[in-house]
Amino acid sequence: MSSSSLCVGVVAPLTGRLAPLGSPLSYVLRRLAPRLAHVRNGARRRDVTVVVRDSRSDPDAARRAVRELAGSDGAHIVLTMAGTRVLPAVTAACEELRVPCVSTTFPWQAYVHTRGAGPGHRFRWTYHFAWGLDDIAAVFADLWELAGGRNAVGCLWNDDLQGDLLRHDRYGFAPVTSPRGHTLIDLGAYGEPADDFRAQVGRMREHGADLVTSAATAADLALFHRQAREAGLRPRLITCSRWLTYPHTHTTRAPGVQGELADARVATLVYWSPGHPYRSGLDGTTCAELARAYRRDTGAAWLQPLGLAHALLETAHHALSVAADPTDRACVAQTLAGTRLDTVAGRLDWTRGPAPNIALLPLVGGQWQHGPRGPRLAVVSNSAHPGVPLTGELTPAR
Repeated sequence: MSSSSLCVGVVAPLTGRLAPLGSPLSYVLRRLAPRLAHVRNGARRRDVTVVVRDSRSDPDAARRAVRELAGSDGAHIVLTMAGTRVLPAVTAACEELRVPCVSTTFPWQAYVHTRGAGPGHRFRWTYHFAWGLDDIAAVFADLWELAGGRNAVGCLWNDDLQGDLLRHDRYGFAPVTSPRGHTLIDLGAYGEPADDFRAQVGRMREHGADLVTSAATAADLALFHRQAREAGLRPRLITCSRWLTYPHTHTTRAPGVQGELADARVATLVYWSPGHPYRSGLDGTTCAELARAYRRDTGAAWLQPLGLAHALLETAHHALSVAADPTDRACVAQTLAGTRLDTVAGRLDWTRGPAPNIALLPLVGGQWQHGPRGPRLAVVSNSAHPGVPLTGELTPAR
């Protein structure tokens, strides 16, 4: 690579368990390839090479990918998304190797916590855009209230990072939901993957919790729902973040799991949809146009990460276009710290985030509803972002 050319590195889950969730990023890379081939920085036009390395859905492989990008590939900026263990491995490696990095699809408190830092810590090289656990809690409380009343909510949380943070007395759900009159009942921590939820079902019965919230995998949530039904219980509403922000047809191939979750009518958070009122600053694409193009070109329904993947590349293009010296990694990182950019995922502003290195995205509430082409994610609550139109009504299970 010549001294005047630039390199954008991408760490993506091309193989392994996260591969189905990496398809939106792969698609956007193909779609935007002509626009990413060069940038105009001031009066100078610079060639750009995009190098994609496979994380293999594994933290160690992700760290190796970053070392290759930072070393032999000479990346000036690295982009990544997806994976509660993979994403932190990428960002930590970038910080260590002093390579600017932009990431997304991970609550910001978890992003900071997994790095061994507190909310006020300022990283020099790594930047993130997403939402907070508190934002998820607020949206889920909206959904619980739409389902009727302020009953006890059973919390099906694992014994790992995600569950620990959701239980946290400062970052977690309680500080947001308790003042709204909701009583959270911890049903008991479990290991992933789970093989038995009868103890958690028993606590659900004991406390009379007919609402359930979780961050479980599709397979684990389906097992819980089946065992609850077998015990004569049926949650009126299950809210689930993390894996269930994707269609359950993408997160598991097991038809029994898919049928169980379709019956459960799971509600979730929505951070991007075709109805979001945004337009790309790079190519002018609207959310609706991007979703239609994805279906036309892939034959698959849109996924929420699609808009965020597009915004990642918009951010990289912007940083390399406006940095005083885009060949200087430190200069690119400094540019990211002051970035305010309109993207197809919304306005990203790293100057006003809830913590250093964070740009915040708003959330609305959605529910997976049966459609002629499979699961359909309807927006059913938009109090935090009224600009996103409602596309359905919340339907509790009967």
